[in-house]
Amino acid sequence: MASYSCGIDLGSTAVKAAVFDSAGKLCGEGACEFLLETPAPEFVELDPELYWSSTCQALSKALAAAGIAPGEVGSVGLTGQAETLVLLDDKGKAVRKAIVWLDNRALEEAAELEKVFGTQELIAMSGQTAVLPCWPAPKLLWVKHHEPENFKRIAKVLMVEDFVAWRLTGEFHTHPGLLPSTLYYDMRKGDWAGNVLEYIGLPLKAMPELSGNARAKEVLPGAVVTVAPMDHICGHLGSGGVPGLVTECTGGSLALCAMSDKFIIDPQLRISTYLGWQKGDFALLPWAPTAGMMMKKFRDEFSGGMSYADLDRAAAAVAPGSDGLILLPHLAGAVSPVAAPNARGAVKGLTLAHTRGHFARAIMESVAFLLKDNANALTELGMELKCVRALGGGAKSSLWAQIKADVLGLPVSVGSCEEPVALGAAILSAVDAGLFSSADEAGSALSGEERTFVPGKDMERYQECFQEYCAFNEYILGEK
Repeated sequence: MASYSCGIDLGSTAVKAAVFDSAGKLCGEGACEFLLETPAPEFVELDPELYWSSTCQALSKALAAAGIAPGEVGSVGLTGQAETLVLLDDKGKAVRKAIVWLDNRALEEAAELEKVFGTQELIAMSGQTAVLPCWPAPKLLWVKHHEPENFKRIAKVLMVEDFVAWRLTGEFHTHPGLLPSTLYYDMRKGDWAGNVLEYIGLPLKAMPELSGNARAKEVLPGAVVTVAPMDHICGHLGSGGVPGLVTECTGGSLALCAMSDKFIIDPQLRISTYLGWQKGDFALLPWAPTAGMMMKKFRDEFSGGMSYADLDRAAAAVAPGSDGLILLPHLAGAVSPVAAPNARGAVKGLTLAHTRGHFARAIMESVAFLLKDNANALTELGMELKCVRALGGGAKSSLWAQIKADVLGLPVSVGSCEEPVALGAAILSAVDAGLFSSADEAGSALSGEERTFVPGKDMERYQECFQEYCAFNEYILGEK
């Protein structure tokens, strides 16, 4: 009997797959990393087939770890990054390489859309804080302007989750929770923004269905395949989805997620609003393009072969404040609480005494400072923050969780499930397969909490460090 559910998290630099039993227990997981291509300073691309092959490899590892056969999986939920475009022709072949969400090539096209439709209208329609070049609509317009032959071949416009779902099932479905930041989906009416698509030059039939699911024909034959909302929304659900819970995910990027029953537009344009996992739910989602990705970059390029565990130990030996070393985490621009696509990372206070351990700790601290900056903005919008649940790869580090608790001045909990994003996607697919009556019921039943880090003796020192970070950040962003 197909009694297992699977969640697949299509991340920025890796695909993760996790298999869960009917009690929400993680039975097996697998991952497959890949390297993004950066052919020019603002370009970030990847062959779509690498997403598919990485998914297959991650699934194979997860099934092997769980000790089950493909036929025992009854449902599959797909989540992950939003905004990564996969363009197919009428034969199902990729028109070009996928344009990854980190890509900022479409500055002129973003300005063009603002001029045509008006900034306020695009913000009101999408719930976003700015019209950024990383959003899909400007990228589609860039293809039209710079690769007209490729543009003429476009038959389907997909998010990467839609692409993998199609490879599994042969059908085109998406979830509105992936779409607010496309700038061609209107949150107010819950449908495609036909006027934007018309201006770009794409028909509605190029878009996938906005709801529904299908059964897999490949890899996991017969399993119900569900395209889920973006990773941070699924992570919130996989963490319990209870009222008042605020999650933060330090993966490749950083995002906070606070659920609301209202469509809120931040009057100061600091925080974006997305769609939740069910109709009528919204999510305030301040985020940053790079977070854990900085640690990965440091590990891969500058650590001399150190592992994450090695870097963690080295950082633990450094005093809070990293002996005056302050980093800004804007390696691919800034979004929340200040939108500055041209912003870049910066270093202050570097001396001959600083070591790799100092840099590792300064990376952790910079993400915690950015987290607090966005948490403050949530509070100003009326959201009550009593406790923050840490998700993502960063949550595996007890040191990082403690730094976040000290910086925030709030308890930071780490759930017992190491893959809450995949669990959230698996829950939604299990609901579609009839294993649960609702996502809320499943989320409350299957999530758990394991450890809580409370603010400690370093909290006062970190309040001083945060002020130093803010002053440096304002100076740098003020120059951009």
